[in-house]
Amino acid sequence: MTDREEFLQIFRQHVTRPGADKLLYWLENKTDFFRAPASTRFHGACEGGLCMHSLNVYHALHDTFFQEGDSEESFAICALLHDLCKANYYKPGTRNVKNEATGQWEKVPTYTVEDLFPYGHGEKSVFLIERFMHLRVEEAVAIRWHMGGFDDAARGGCYAISEAYDRYPLAVKLHIADLQATYLMEHGTSAAR
Repeated sequence: MTDREEFLQIFRQHVTRPGADKLLYWLENKTDFFRAPASTRFHGACEGGLCMHSLNVYHALHDTFFQEGDSEESFAICALLHDLCKANYYKPGTRNVKNEATGQWEKVPTYTVEDLFPYGHGEKSVFLIERFMHLRVEEAVAIRWHMGGFDDAARGGCYAISEAYDRYPLAVKLHIADLQATYLMEHGTSAAR
């Protein structure tokens, strides 16, 4: 099963609220979500890296934190869509790199950022999701703050992240799953996959 097929299977199995079908149609037909990288140079900096990362976050979140009484739908939404802001965000291109063995300059594939809608990171994902379907408060907060201390607002001394994590355990869980996927599961995935 490909990453795209697994993503679609999990989404269709667990996300059933009104508008989910329209969101999925938009993802498949109007965005590069399933081809896009997860970053320009770090984790998942390869074609399909965004989908791969979203699945890794889903598995880390579900395998580590899911307990009886938790919502399968909320876990799927938060993990699979937390980085929706990266759809239609990266532009493929090339750059010149010197081959140390031959001394020759070679063109290698690369990605650059082309942010057509500069609205932040987590908040942009929440905004895009809610164009199609309603998020529960804890889902919106979890997606908004999934970057934790790496978020610009948190680095600027924002206390909202502390309140968010205190009130909504799903936000803490999503942040930890995102870190686990990025730094433990995807280490070294920038060139392959």
